[in-house]
Amino acid sequence: MSQEWLLYIACFAIAFSVSLVATPYAKAMAYRIGAIDYPRARGMNNEPVPLCGGLAIFLGFICSMCIMALFVKELHTKQFLGFAIGAVIIVTVGIFDDMYELSAKFKLFMQIIVALIVVLTGTRLNFIMWPMWQYLKQFSGIITLFWIVGLINAVNLIDGLDGLAAGVTSIASTCLAILCIMSGSTLATILTVALAGAALGFLPRNFAPAEIYMGDTGSTFLGYVLAVCSCIGVFKSYALLSILLSVLAMALPILDTAFAMIRRAINHKPIMSPDRGHMHHRLVDMGYSSKQAVIILYLLSIGSSLIAVIIALQDIRATVAVLIFFLILIIILLIYRKRV
Repeated sequence: MSQEWLLYIACFAIAFSVSLVATPYAKAMAYRIGAIDYPRARGMNNEPVPLCGGLAIFLGFICSMCIMALFVKELHTKQFLGFAIGAVIIVTVGIFDDMYELSAKFKLFMQIIVALIVVLTGTRLNFIMWPMWQYLKQFSGIITLFWIVGLINAVNLIDGLDGLAAGVTSIASTCLAILCIMSGSTLATILTVALAGAALGFLPRNFAPAEIYMGDTGSTFLGYVLAVCSCIGVFKSYALLSILLSVLAMALPILDTAFAMIRRAINHKPIMSPDRGHMHHRLVDMGYSSKQAVIILYLLSIGSSLIAVIIALQDIRATVAVLIFFLILIIILLIYRKRV
């Protein structure tokens, strides 16, 4: 086994272990600081549940990065420093939001600040390899900013059922890690592997019935890391195909957010206004239990991630086979729904 693979395994194991151990302490801290999610009309919980679980995810991720910094030179760059500063800010804002429910405008402002820090320290979407699209290079900073802010909010929006955001992020980050290994980006691979480990370490206490929620502390951090990793890794190698691969790897939060924006625009409602029209809400309203809805969305996320990896491998027959399988799965779900 090569040294790189040993590093990736160690990176995952450290993040997973620290996140798993830190979750009960995050739960205790949430009660201490009053970060509690009380039952509400749009929510899915019937009892008060502590928030700030994302702090355990963050600690697992950061501990893994600190140890990996002893072996990986890419973690000593200006680019990673900008990413780390942005991560600390996004988590800090998330903690205060879990405690005091900050305004949407203030959170958006801070997300833009974080995205600017990332862009100004060297992380941008790369359009150099895109045929006839080189004129976009001058707008790469603005496009990168929108991409980061968009994904932060996309993951935040799917955090509506026990274990959903943590599980989907684990799947998406694993897919991105594979794509980043294929593209040769060590930094992006390390980041995505650590994120997968930290999210999975949190999942045992977050899966239904959840003992603790990740809150905005976790969901915004997860979206932030996914967005930056896709810029550093996937967008650097596959030219035009990189858009498709990144969207497929993170299809669930991206599509759910896109549908939410369209739905609210049609209904003449503010884009940031909450509703019960998200995919997880619809599945529950169709008669599925919370666990069933989460598992269905896991399967869809795994399917879109598999398609992304298969396309990157340029295996057309396997891509068609996976598409057929998920078409059959959707038909079965529709039949089951009618019987329910």
